[in-house]
Amino acid sequence: MNAWLAEAYPWIKSLHIVSMVAWMAGLLYLPRLYVYHSMAPAGSDRSETFKVMERRLQRGIMTPAMVATWCFGLALAATPGVVDWGMGWIWAKLALVGALTMFHFVLARWREAFSMDRNRHPTRFFRMINELPSVALIAIVVLVVVKPF
Repeated sequence: MNAWLAEAYPWIKSLHIVSMVAWMAGLLYLPRLYVYHSMAPAGSDRSETFKVMERRLQRGIMTPAMVATWCFGLALAATPGVVDWGMGWIWAKLALVGALTMFHFVLARWREAFSMDRNRHPTRFFRMINELPSVALIAIVVLVVVKPF
């Protein structure tokens, strides 16, 4: 059953990377939109524009890209010989991907609050939150490429 995975490995890996890049772009951009949205008066034309942009980004790009990242990643994990499950780097990477997934859903919850004009976080909060995906991305890339442990 897994023999086809080995043959398709370069394609699966490519699709995993493309999906991850799209997902990360959204994880980096949506909090930045929240920074600007939090400065717009509730009910203003600018606020309404941000609501549309945020919804389209989350539903049209981020969520499909997250699902694809997970699907292709699981396919890679199931490919014989790709992952040495005795190494610590893979578990650290999976923990970070899990954290990014939770962050994705937290961003969705905040988007819902913005959509109902019920944001309770200041601009500074979103500026700080905006850095989290970058830190996770750097750590994941180092883990996957260097495999330090």
